[in-house]
Amino acid sequence: METQPLWISHPRAVFDPQAEAEDDTGGGIVIEGNRIVERVPRGGSPVRPHCQTFDASDCVLLPGLINTHHHFYQTLTRAHPAGLNQPLFNWLKGLYPIWRYLDAELIRVSTQLACAELLLSGCTTTVDHHYVFSETLTDAIDIQATTCRELGIRSVLTRGSMSLGEREGGLPPQSIVQTDEKILADSERLISVWHDTADDAMTQVALAPCSPFSVTPELLKATAQLAREHHVGLHTHLAETQDENDFCLEQFGQRPLDHLENCGWLQPGTWFAHGIHFEPSEISRLGAAQVGIAHCPSSNMMLGSGIARVPELVAAGVRVGLGVDGSASNDHSNLIQEVRECALLQRLRDGLAGPEHLPQDSLFSPEDALKIATHGGAELLGRPTLGSLGIDSVADLALYRLDEPRFSGVHDPIAGLVLGGAHRASHVMVNGLWRVRDATLVDFDIDSLIAQHQSAARRLWQRN
Repeated sequence: METQPLWISHPRAVFDPQAEAEDDTGGGIVIEGNRIVERVPRGGSPVRPHCQTFDASDCVLLPGLINTHHHFYQTLTRAHPAGLNQPLFNWLKGLYPIWRYLDAELIRVSTQLACAELLLSGCTTTVDHHYVFSETLTDAIDIQATTCRELGIRSVLTRGSMSLGEREGGLPPQSIVQTDEKILADSERLISVWHDTADDAMTQVALAPCSPFSVTPELLKATAQLAREHHVGLHTHLAETQDENDFCLEQFGQRPLDHLENCGWLQPGTWFAHGIHFEPSEISRLGAAQVGIAHCPSSNMMLGSGIARVPELVAAGVRVGLGVDGSASNDHSNLIQEVRECALLQRLRDGLAGPEHLPQDSLFSPEDALKIATHGGAELLGRPTLGSLGIDSVADLALYRLDEPRFSGVHDPIAGLVLGGAHRASHVMVNGLWRVRDATLVDFDIDSLIAQHQSAARRLWQRN
């Protein structure tokens, strides 16, 4: 931990989603320990004595980005023929037979690779949703927790589960489903071992049955009750495709949201991945319940799932964050690129609706997308000290240079960062410590990791 105050001095531009319009942080911020302790006005100097200065005059300063939905293990099956050019259900059926061979080493190296990508993109906090367990792989979340700590990324690791196998009418094969009793016992164990309730916690645990088409109603109810007892988050996929709606209507006689509500899920601390196929009345119910949505634009485009109605969700009071989703349905773990996709996809949706339906005030902006990727994610996860550059916020931040050809001629640095297609942060700090310097991971051999990861991916493919 840095022991002396550090002044991030006079950045080229600052984006703080919670700053008031009249706020001036053009002179940068001062960090002491793992907290922001001062905001410096443009042209000024810190009031607090400082011994270190970081010249950020060629950088855009953002709060660290927050990834609210991912599947680390899927980095091992990127662009795999079994999943290419398929809608969600076919994509899953093609890849389940491969994922059943995951082992401890594959979990470790895939977690390393995903977290390295995220950090390099400017992401400082990540969620992961791991739901593939077998008789030989029982400690995946423990491995992920240890690995995330080693890389220095803040994490919320969700104990996923699948209990509704093909024999019972579900999607996953029997080899990767578990009993409700085993799932709940391990969920409680993980909370006791890894869940930190501090406002600057580096590791937290949430509970995350995979989806309505892969878990029983009994498990959904029991997991919601367990989450309430331990005051941890609750997460699953919901309203991702029309196929899911059809499945729930046929299997349970209800739409997905009604099914989850009957299972006790509409409560603060719950967030759903995707949230595309909601009716207007359902969006209102989500907002009233203070539920969150992890918006995953690239994955939704890759699988042809649809376009989430982000402005309507936000207007209804839904806590919307941004997610890269699994690398096999996105093929990268780059959150700053996801910000651009978020902004452009909402513009496309407005255009497809026709000129008469375009917003009267303004279109969805790059700043709107950045807000979702920072403060939105912090709200969704119930982490008020993350996602902004305010006094006493945790010192999680990302700095981006605009010195590539793609940014030449940019007039508005914040909009240019997003629209120009930023893909790599120059410097990233997590919890007051530099994790990326000069676009390179600190004290980490990325070339060796890539070689290990490629070897692991080949080993997994050859098992199938």
